[in-house]
Amino acid sequence: MKLQRISEFGIGLVFGLGLVISGMTDPGKVLGFLDLAGQWDPSLAFVMGGAILVGTVAFAVARKRNTSVLGGAMQLPTTRHIDRRLVLGSLLFGLGWGIAGFCPGPAIVSLGTGEPKAVVFVLAMLAGMGVFEWMEGRRATQSARLLNQVAKP
Repeated sequence: MKLQRISEFGIGLVFGLGLVISGMTDPGKVLGFLDLAGQWDPSLAFVMGGAILVGTVAFAVARKRNTSVLGGAMQLPTTRHIDRRLVLGSLLFGLGWGIAGFCPGPAIVSLGTGEPKAVVFVLAMLAGMGVFEWMEGRRATQSARLLNQVAKP
């Protein structure tokens, strides 16, 4: 367990350093990428392309394994279904990204600098996660009630 925690810390550190070095912790860089009609900054496209390339290779290798490098169970996504919840969640994510210039990883890294926008973003993100969990709990409760009503003779 200790080796796993050290590995998680190291991977997070490398990821955070990559975000800092690539400039992705600067909301202006992200907003510049999204400004297609103005001073468009394509550098984020190269960062995304590199991430997609690494992710593609990593998932290809992971699909052939039964356990992770540290011996844990592989938990890869199994569904490929695109539904309303996925589309709406993606739109909400993109809207927040476009307004704030942050996505979760860079915002958490930017907390280390004391960036006020990052603090506000992370608090809003945590609140959104809390609302999601609350709504999922209500949804599960309602589904259970419906099943109980249908199952009663």
